[in-house]
Amino acid sequence: MTTATTAAPADDYCDRPSAVTRSLLGYGPLAGAVYLTSGVVHGLSRDGFEFSRHSLSLLANGSLGWIHVTTLVVTGLMTVAAAIGVRRALRGGPGASWGGGLLAGYGAGLVLGGIFVADPMDGFPVGTPAGAPAETTLSGVLHLASGGLGFACLVAATAVLARRFSRESRTGWAWASAISGAVVLAGFMGVASGSTSTLAVGGLWTGVVTGWAWIAAVSVHLYRRTPHPTRPRD
Repeated sequence: MTTATTAAPADDYCDRPSAVTRSLLGYGPLAGAVYLTSGVVHGLSRDGFEFSRHSLSLLANGSLGWIHVTTLVVTGLMTVAAAIGVRRALRGGPGASWGGGLLAGYGAGLVLGGIFVADPMDGFPVGTPAGAPAETTLSGVLHLASGGLGFACLVAATAVLARRFSRESRTGWAWASAISGAVVLAGFMGVASGSTSTLAVGGLWTGVVTGWAWIAAVSVHLYRRTPHPTRPRD
């Protein structure tokens, strides 16, 4: 009589640093999806808000303003997490510290943009006079400063990573990063000039969407380059 025996499966090995890096990078696509989805749904639900005239920052005003404030803070923290993942994924090579740090600066700008609420303007919320803010507050000034800091960091991050990708002979990624940075910069400069025209607001929307798309694409790219954390033990 023989007794059948089944060999126990070999234990899997978990590379915890890779697991953490991939988890952090996952916040890159998630942050943009949350920001844009929340902003569009919120904007559609607010009386008087027009996507062709108003930036999403104005949604932080009024009784439902807390929704956009929360969106800015949460997506800003998600961006910081993704930035840490970018730095870990690049493993200390050229641009790793600056690329990740500047992307974290963009996340910090979003958080600060939520803490300091933009001044009502151009007819929103309903009852606000058309044109520039009737009253400029410290919160409004700090909101603009936070936005400027955040966009500057994002544009600089695209330039740093474009150089990194170029050194790695990843020409497509280098060009995509450089072009994305140019689009983001142009979009921000349009509204920074003080213009509230449909063209300026549309340019800002284009820059914002392009920035989030770039963050998502780079995060996914580096996620795929990071070794899978689980593999059979030798």
